[in-house]
Amino acid sequence: MVLESTIVCVDNSEYMRNGDYNPTRLLAQADAVSLICSAKTRSNPENNVGLVTFNNGRVIVTLTSEVPKLLANLHQIQPLGMINFETGIRVAHLALKHRQGRNHKMRIIAFVGSPVAEDEKELIRIAKRLKKEKVNVDLIIFGQEQGNSEKMKVFIDTLNGKEGTSSHLVTINPGPQLVEALLSSPVIQGEDGAGGVGGQQGGFDFGLDPNDDPELALALRVSMEEQRARQEAESRQQPGATGGGAAAQAGGSVPADGAPNVFASVAQEAGPSGGRAGDSNFSAMTEEEQLAYAMQMSMNDLDEPKPDEEMDTTENPDDSKKP
Repeated sequence: MVLESTIVCVDNSEYMRNGDYNPTRLLAQADAVSLICSAKTRSNPENNVGLVTFNNGRVIVTLTSEVPKLLANLHQIQPLGMINFETGIRVAHLALKHRQGRNHKMRIIAFVGSPVAEDEKELIRIAKRLKKEKVNVDLIIFGQEQGNSEKMKVFIDTLNGKEGTSSHLVTINPGPQLVEALLSSPVIQGEDGAGGVGGQQGGFDFGLDPNDDPELALALRVSMEEQRARQEAESRQQPGATGGGAAAQAGGSVPADGAPNVFASVAQEAGPSGGRAGDSNFSAMTEEEQLAYAMQMSMNDLDEPKPDEEMDTTENPDDSKKP
């Protein structure tokens, strides 16, 4: 398998608030980045992945093989301003130069969902510099095909040269999920056509089979649901202060921060899973049942009194005889 260090450049511009990809461009992009991180680390345990934002060229996560660390920081990215393509690529290239594995190939995967200000001449200059440094680039254009596709095609053609095929351009039209469109793309399948997420695993969230690590799958799912809830609450509050009332009418509880209580709604839908951990096959549950089960266990642990806090409420026979 190919040893590779990869920097994923994330588009975090204001265009990511658009809802042409379900639920928003930002969250659809987050799912796709999660898939890529899992695919890269699964294809070879020594592979490393890092995250850089296009808005200001900030390194969110340095090169690492820890997928949970990548996902935890990924879901904290918020839309802001416009992208600076050249700055993001240069920062990603600099981060790749500091990779620990000197024998690793260098790759940049860039998500572009907003207009690119650089003209064709500037893109050719950037591409020639990357080609000289032997850096491969995969460009994923979504939601902003007009005005970007032609320039980016020239960028990729300059990187590949006459015979090269290591860099790829993937254009995804609105409609299908980004994850579904990327599963069969060269970005996931790799240069040899053997992707890190194959067959059955492609259908799981984050590219992770819950049966392999139920606790990690549950933690990732909870983190995603909480982030989605916060995003939906913010989007409802922007037009007016009606977000809390809408959530209350829908039957969900609303915490103090305005986000719907995800666990309460899931528990109502899934119903009681019953029993303690020894009485339930956790890996056989559905995602909703796992969430409800985790919440129920947490509530039971809080309700159970500690031994030193228990009070003796039995009546002493000798005390009743006293006057």
